[in-house]
Amino acid sequence: MTHIFFTGYPGFLGSAVLERVLAETDEETTVTCLVQPKFMKKAERRLPVIAAWAETSPERVSLVTGDITAENLGLGDVEALYDTVDTVFHLAAVYDLGVSREVAWAVNVEGTKNVLSFAQAADADRFHYVSTCYVSGEHDGIFEETDLDVGQSFNNHYEESKFEAEVAVQQATRRGLATTIYRPAIVVGDSDTGGTQKFDGPYYLLQWMLRQRKRVVLPVVGNANRTEVNLVPRDFVARAIAHLSQLENSKDTVYQLCDPDPPTAAEVLSAFETATDRTLLRIPMPKVVVQNALDYVPGVYDLFKIHPAVVDYFDHPTSYVCPNTIRDLHGSGIACPPLVTYAPALVSFMQKHPKLGWDAMV
Repeated sequence: MTHIFFTGYPGFLGSAVLERVLAETDEETTVTCLVQPKFMKKAERRLPVIAAWAETSPERVSLVTGDITAENLGLGDVEALYDTVDTVFHLAAVYDLGVSREVAWAVNVEGTKNVLSFAQAADADRFHYVSTCYVSGEHDGIFEETDLDVGQSFNNHYEESKFEAEVAVQQATRRGLATTIYRPAIVVGDSDTGGTQKFDGPYYLLQWMLRQRKRVVLPVVGNANRTEVNLVPRDFVARAIAHLSQLENSKDTVYQLCDPDPPTAAEVLSAFETATDRTLLRIPMPKVVVQNALDYVPGVYDLFKIHPAVVDYFDHPTSYVCPNTIRDLHGSGIACPPLVTYAPALVSFMQKHPKLGWDAMV
């Protein structure tokens, strides 16, 4: 019998991973989800739906209130959990390119250290941690699964805080905690339904395109024919994590959950053109000019509604490789689909849900 301690539910990725883990583990596996009080009602509403999809009983999942930034995770009877928990999934984080340093450090860095302390006190057999490919920061060149500190600088506090959090996890690995680290690329909606919990990242570009009629003027930065934009749909990431977490040989392994054949920025724009039935008029411009205009020129952001931080990822110098992921997903039927196959689903969902939020869960 396995008892999993889970953070990050009812978040966007956390909900999908919980769903898959329940589906792929036996009925004796139970899960305790740490949920912030302000998200408890959402967690309670969503749980029966998740259990029904996984064809299992919702009674396998217990919801407890707490906070990864608090002492003992804000749990009352933490000792009882120490005695029973043997696996930890840590997904809770602030996924926001514009997050302040104070919030990023409190949640992503100190929060991760607190969950690591919990796992170590519980003498957990495995610690599953969701990082991000963008611990690479602005590294110029290929970033491998064995890489972490390569002397990189960072575009924002989100990237830097996730880097520091992964440093803590890898230090715990060297001290004897069995860990598995997953680094998703830019996560977008479900490849079949387009479903997502919030619009951010490439959705800023899509909303600008959808607000226009047929012809859309768009500033284009960098070398769009060479820059890779690595997008992955949520269902691929969730399926990969659930599958890899069950493998014995995934202990102490880092998996970059990225598209092994990513589109260039130009190819992303073309895929979005087709999916939105728009024609883009591309205007080459220096990145600093575009970002400064969005940041400081009155009316520019109100017109485009594109977050300045997003521009960095359309002039990103890093390429990601994922040999560990390819090797250990081989034969599972799990693979990242090409963007052109699911871009229409992303657009369709956005058109049907225009009032969905843009803010991260904090």
